[in-house]
Amino acid sequence: MGVSAKRRPKAQPTTLVLPPQYVDDVISRIDRMFPEMSIQLSRPNGTSAMLLVTLGKVLKVIVVMRSLFIDRTIVKGYNENVYTEDGKLDIWSKSNYQVFQKVTDHATTALLHYQLPQMPDVVVRSFMTWLRSYMKLFQAPCQRCGRFLQDGLPPTWRDFRTLEAFHDTCRQ
Repeated sequence: MGVSAKRRPKAQPTTLVLPPQYVDDVISRIDRMFPEMSIQLSRPNGTSAMLLVTLGKVLKVIVVMRSLFIDRTIVKGYNENVYTEDGKLDIWSKSNYQVFQKVTDHATTALLHYQLPQMPDVVVRSFMTWLRSYMKLFQAPCQRCGRFLQDGLPPTWRDFRTLEAFHDTCRQ
């Protein structure tokens, strides 16, 4: 059949497993850094952490973590229910409001932007700093067009470096 090609060993995904107490300490420090943001940490299935981040009276974010790595975020309105019928955080259903669905999409993009596997605590802190910029979601005008609404939505995009608000179509 011919000479078999040398097989390169597959690179195993590297996940830094940190003790739960260390993760708790990092989250506690971040919670103290941002007084306008409240963070409730729970561990419904052992070691994985789930955060319920409440940002003022604007929005709530469910953050699913594996050690200090953020796997998923779901953004919902402040008055939306974030729990399932059995009292657990609802990590599967999206917001009923288009504005928070957009912010969820942007948060997923931010997770891809803020990646530094060697320093996961910096990643979580950077992500939370970025998330905090949504405190004025309904009060900040777009930095490009200067308007508060475009197609019925406020500026939902936040620049990763400057944290300035932009509408989706204005950010390019």
